[in-house]
Amino acid sequence: MNACLDALRSGLVVAIPTDTVYGVAVSPTVPGAMDRLFALKHRPREVSIAVLIASPEDARRLASVGEQASRLMDRFWPGPLTIVLPRAAGVDLDLGGDPSTVGIRCPDHDLVRSLASDVGPLATTSANRHKEPTPTDAAGVAAVFGDELALVVDGGVCDGAPSTVVSLVGGELTVLRQGPLDVWAR
Repeated sequence: MNACLDALRSGLVVAIPTDTVYGVAVSPTVPGAMDRLFALKHRPREVSIAVLIASPEDARRLASVGEQASRLMDRFWPGPLTIVLPRAAGVDLDLGGDPSTVGIRCPDHDLVRSLASDVGPLATTSANRHKEPTPTDAAGVAAVFGDELALVVDGGVCDGAPSTVVSLVGGELTVLRQGPLDVWAR
């Protein structure tokens, strides 16, 4: 855990297990870290990267969280739901895409929440090259990226579906990516 924290604080890219799939992560507050993450992924900057947080309270520091978002957080967090919200005033993170919004998820994974508690929000995306399949284990992630990663944390097999992504920008709930959750179910 200490090596992972040191790498994140240094702006390096690490691979971590999550409750869904393996992800590659950086601290978006460290200069140059996001550049390294976009380059590693071969991902265009127009495609934003979500942040993983330690607790639902962290979302309120990053975004404008209304009643509907609070209900979703209470029901599905920690878990595989990413919520896109308007950014809170003063939040100036380079996450790619629309700088007025932020995708936030509180994962159901103790290690990730502990890292985010210590380092702050983690800009995290699936551990694959852009639009390629995501390996389900640490060895597969290491094979894709090799020494481009500072560290690969072995969390066993992570073969879940990527998170469900919804947007509450503009006050309307829109499903951007269907994942393991049905946000419409009662």
